[in-house]
Amino acid sequence: MAESICRSLRDGSIEGEHSPALTIKDSLQSHAGTHAFNYFLCSLAANVCAGKSQARGLVLVAFSQSPSFYLSLLKRKRMDASLLTKCLRILDCYSDPLGWKEKIRQSSGPDKPVFTESDYVCRDVKDITKLLSSILELGKGFSEGRAYFAVAIDSVSSMLKHASLPSIAGFISNLRSHAQVSSMLWLLHADLHEPRSTAVLEYMSSIVASVEPMVEITDGQKGSDNLFWLGRGLQKGRFHVRFKRRNGRVKLFNEEFHIEHTGITFSTPSSENIVVSQTLLPKQLQFNLQLSEKERADRSRVLLPFEHQGNGEPIQIYDGRRSLTESNTGLNGLQQHALSIEMEAQRMQSKGEIHYIRDSDDEQPDSDEDPDDDLDI
Repeated sequence: MAESICRSLRDGSIEGEHSPALTIKDSLQSHAGTHAFNYFLCSLAANVCAGKSQARGLVLVAFSQSPSFYLSLLKRKRMDASLLTKCLRILDCYSDPLGWKEKIRQSSGPDKPVFTESDYVCRDVKDITKLLSSILELGKGFSEGRAYFAVAIDSVSSMLKHASLPSIAGFISNLRSHAQVSSMLWLLHADLHEPRSTAVLEYMSSIVASVEPMVEITDGQKGSDNLFWLGRGLQKGRFHVRFKRRNGRVKLFNEEFHIEHTGITFSTPSSENIVVSQTLLPKQLQFNLQLSEKERADRSRVLLPFEHQGNGEPIQIYDGRRSLTESNTGLNGLQQHALSIEMEAQRMQSKGEIHYIRDSDDEQPDSDEDPDDDLDI
């Protein structure tokens, strides 16, 4: 399923529609969202540099890491430095997001040299309008004509610290609807925000990928017996993906992720999840999730209401396809008595008579009047 996300980001948008957008959502229990973001960022950058993507450039908005971190990350993936210089633009919102360093430099003296890791630095992340203009300006610099470019934001959570939710939603909507934006992806730390903020960002995404631990950690799971599994849960977990198709259909997929020395890898779910879930169940449960052998045997001996004992003889159930007279052969006395009562009832019903007995003389005869007219409903 991770490959499908990479293909969707690579293929980009269709004329007249919004560009595909990926939300990667993690939490404190599973902090692998950064690894997943780096995985899809490297995949998209590789396709852009190789000319396989609809986008001819990639604009990376760096909030949580420095530009040098991402440059070294992409170079470790054996990407050509000259191609990165041509196809990648990093907007540095990490070094001086509020402009404090610039104010200190100006107060110290205008001739004091300033070291910056990127040629494009944003010193006021609170100004969302200016941030949007900077991204679009960097995207237009890849080609003189109308070339597509992709946008990656390494932390929308950092943006929500400095700006309101409506402004961030408008910022993302303007980028997705822009004619030159091919695709977008961003990382969201869901447990840092209200559910409303998370729901809005998920609604604006065409793909939502949730990084979750193998088993949720609760207060009832604190103990030495579970430390081994909880420790392993930091290096592996579940990867839930929700695709929203253009025709309105929604598809759900599940995978497992493993964090290794070389990065994050994805695989199909294994049966080990069941073992982990059973191991980490709280011991103070007031009910059993499974039946014992004795309970299974007792349940198999229970006669359901529609079953008959038969008293050791073959059970015969009238199925409606035989006449009651034909099925009378071989019945015992109790069954014959019940059969005669049923036949007598059928004979009485054939006359079409209705016998009605009043409960008392005060009961009024039937009429068309509503007996509940006096009720205030």
